[in-house]
Amino acid sequence: MAADSSMLSLQDELSCSICLEYFKDPVSIHCGHTFCQACITQCWENSEANFSCPQCRETAQQRNFRPNRELGNVVEVARRLSFQVSVKAGAERGCEEHQEPLKLFCDQEKQLICLICRESQVHRAHSVFPVEEAAQMYKKRIQTRLRTLREEREKLLGLKGSTEEKSREYLKKTAAEREKIVSEFEQLRQFLEKQEQLLLAHLDELEKEIAKMQDENASKLSQEIARLRVLIHEIEGKSQQPASEFLQDVRNTLSRCEKGKFQEPVEISLELEKRFSNFSPKIVVLKEMLKKFKGTLTSELQREWADVTLDPDTAHPQLVLSADGKGVRWGDAWHDLPDNPERFDAELCVLGHVGFTSGRHCWDVEVGSGTGWAIGVARESVKRKGEYIFQPKEGVWAIGLWKGRYLIITSPATSLSLNWVPKRIQVSLDYTQGLVAFLDADTEAQIFTFPPASFAGERVRPWFWVEIGSQFRLCP
Repeated sequence: MAADSSMLSLQDELSCSICLEYFKDPVSIHCGHTFCQACITQCWENSEANFSCPQCRETAQQRNFRPNRELGNVVEVARRLSFQVSVKAGAERGCEEHQEPLKLFCDQEKQLICLICRESQVHRAHSVFPVEEAAQMYKKRIQTRLRTLREEREKLLGLKGSTEEKSREYLKKTAAEREKIVSEFEQLRQFLEKQEQLLLAHLDELEKEIAKMQDENASKLSQEIARLRVLIHEIEGKSQQPASEFLQDVRNTLSRCEKGKFQEPVEISLELEKRFSNFSPKIVVLKEMLKKFKGTLTSELQREWADVTLDPDTAHPQLVLSADGKGVRWGDAWHDLPDNPERFDAELCVLGHVGFTSGRHCWDVEVGSGTGWAIGVARESVKRKGEYIFQPKEGVWAIGLWKGRYLIITSPATSLSLNWVPKRIQVSLDYTQGLVAFLDADTEAQIFTFPPASFAGERVRPWFWVEIGSQFRLCP
């Protein structure tokens, strides 16, 4: 109780005698009394002279007051202390501004307010509810959202589980592919090492035979050189003898000088030379094969499988596309479609969504049966309106089937001799080299490759033509 009495006394000392509330921006005037700046300003609003103190009535000729910041700090401390004292342990919270219990909740501002706040201009037009009622109302809202959050959490947990399972599956697949790659390259290394050993062993044999022949020739030459050295020495000695003595043995000397000339050894035998000549082309073949192998391997590894789907905005109105965009067939009815600039309006054509401006790409097409179809690639600028001739000059590189004949789509069309009926055809595009090739996707047998073309940086897209009664489907 003593604390409460002291708090009330302190509150009185720190309250403005005009508004009877805690000082707000306290200022001291000429007589020493202190008021809220707004209060004393309003009080002196209509005075031009004789500014009197509202408390002691002492007057001054000029309006003069000075801010009392120290008192303002004390007021702020007292305000907080008063609020803490008024809100006892376990009691409900109070309004910081009016020191009243917070019994209401403002729906617009989403905050607790007191009865005095309710009548203020800020909250007067707002929807206000008792605290308990507002709590029940918002608990229902939060429970609804909580159910949604829990459902979302369960959904995400399921997605997380399926994603992790799929990731584990693909990690297993990548591990299996890694093993395949390591195994294939290990086999390739073993094969190349074996071929290297065979070639080097052949060279070793040739080297040994050459070294043996060299040793034999060197031995023979050394023996002959030694014999000639002795003979020269003897003849030089005889040449120094007196004439009569020299001539007595001249016949024998001449005979020894002219005795069978030394037969020079063969530098390399014909058989050895032939064997070496037969070996050299193998190195040339090896070099060419390795060069071709490296080029082919690099090219194939750089090739990317394109996930091609059909672009409905380009499809002729009489073509029917499947829901997944992978299949197309000729339809009896002419569909009412917008005549946008991308759409073919005369030729039964459709383009793929994807386009290419670089790299190597391929995709498989299941051509099935039908009287006529054509597949290939086309420039982005290929003619869409009116009839046109399918040929490279018009920006189309394709092969197809027409009335039982396989054709290279040129002008005029060129017959394509095939002794089998391909079910799936792979279209291969090497944009950089300007090559468009076709092969049997099941057997990898070559069908046809167009001569190199220049796409000049223009986008190139998969191109398809479907005749009456025909259909095809892009393979996954």
